[in-house]
Amino acid sequence: MHGASSWSFGEREAQRITEILRGLLRESGARSALLVDRTGQLVAQTGEAPTFDATAFASLTAADFSANDQLARMLGEQEFGALFHQGERESMYLADVARRVILVVLFDNRTTLGLVKLRVRGTVGALAEVFTSMFTSGAEPPRMADGFVGEAEDEIDRLFGE
Repeated sequence: MHGASSWSFGEREAQRITEILRGLLRESGARSALLVDRTGQLVAQTGEAPTFDATAFASLTAADFSANDQLARMLGEQEFGALFHQGERESMYLADVARRVILVVLFDNRTTLGLVKLRVRGTVGALAEVFTSMFTSGAEPPRMADGFVGEAEDEIDRLFGE
């Protein structure tokens, strides 16, 4: 398990992150939980394996969060700490973790947004502790890569045939 080339975590952190994500899925009834770093790299995945291209999904997730940060600033907010996308059957809830990674929770009609939100709150706190201690122990935090937005736009164009 690792993120962008500028940082990674050891086996102990990987086990703790997996344990936290499994607890979230168990308590919320969600199908899958993913961690994506701010540069669009998939860091961790627990639960049902995605049936889609996880690499493209991670890239689009980071671009979505980045675009929403810009929208928040336009509205006078520092950021939106969480995003929610609801479909007819499938939904996703995204939450910032210590300004380091994005927690993505995929769920369906077997659970509710309220329960997912409730369980995500504690999960974000637990994950933030892991990432904060990891980066205060000397590792370099992930940074938005130069040209990331352009790369994300290229990925979107590629995916949708533009």
